[in-house]
Amino acid sequence: MNDQNREKIGNVCLNYRFYKGTDQYSDGDIEDTLLRIAQGSDTCEEVLIHGKDWPLLYHLSPMRENLLEWYDFGEGKSLLEIGSGCGGITGLFCRKCDRVVAVDLSRRRSTINAWRNKTANNLEIMVGNFEDIRIEEKFDYVTLIGVLEYSIYYINSDSPFVDMLKRAKSYLKPGGKLIVAIENKYGIKYWAGAREDHTGNMMDGLMGYPGVDRVRTFSKEGLGRLLREAGFTGLEFYYPLPDYKLPLEVYSEKRLPRTYPVIHNAPNYDRERYSFFDEESVMNELIREGKFEMFANAFLVFCEGGAQE
Repeated sequence: MNDQNREKIGNVCLNYRFYKGTDQYSDGDIEDTLLRIAQGSDTCEEVLIHGKDWPLLYHLSPMRENLLEWYDFGEGKSLLEIGSGCGGITGLFCRKCDRVVAVDLSRRRSTINAWRNKTANNLEIMVGNFEDIRIEEKFDYVTLIGVLEYSIYYINSDSPFVDMLKRAKSYLKPGGKLIVAIENKYGIKYWAGAREDHTGNMMDGLMGYPGVDRVRTFSKEGLGRLLREAGFTGLEFYYPLPDYKLPLEVYSEKRLPRTYPVIHNAPNYDRERYSFFDEESVMNELIREGKFEMFANAFLVFCEGGAQE
């Protein structure tokens, strides 16, 4: 590869072969603060203790890793992380797998990721739109964590969500697994007064996103249909609480909560929210009625997608 198409930060290789020169997604100037922290100019602990900006908490909190820290990826595995952002969980993947390829739209975010994980000798970051990037190798795991809902940004087609899943599937080895994390459009917090995470409006997901053309989340049934339409089988649903972003606990279909562990109301991290009723009380009643899975705030799904050998 031509040297102008790559950069090394520590042990990490940044690959710009498919980068078109413009970052297509950004949290704004707060990313300059994230870069200074990653480079060691600012102190992460001080920012997390005293900072009030949601992007700083989201990108820097070690709680992000709770989502998959418990999972045994197996020995000698490879992983493709689609939409790696500022590297909130890339480091976890580097510790768990032998090889990690991260893909992100943004050069600045990828630079932050590289600085955060500069000692990792098993990480390559490819910068560019996932639709444009071409990767020859196949992987044991492909992840879409907080990414599937933004498929419209990545995939130019009439069916961007299914096509995103099909494209992700094409990078799996025989027997490989896709890992998806996404909000539940019918999550209890939205009924109780939390604003929709992506639009900031009340009830957008519950009403089917009227007038919104850039993002979608799904119910458990709707997400399952999408995954099966894309050719995935063996779907295993897990339920991170209070959500997948900063999870405290992760439940499985085999071990659902007996009582709701979220006290009172789930947080709306980046904005004020209403409180129409006490979520804890209502969710405990739904749990007793066997409806927890329908109203959990988020899903973590493992899907079998690689053709068997």
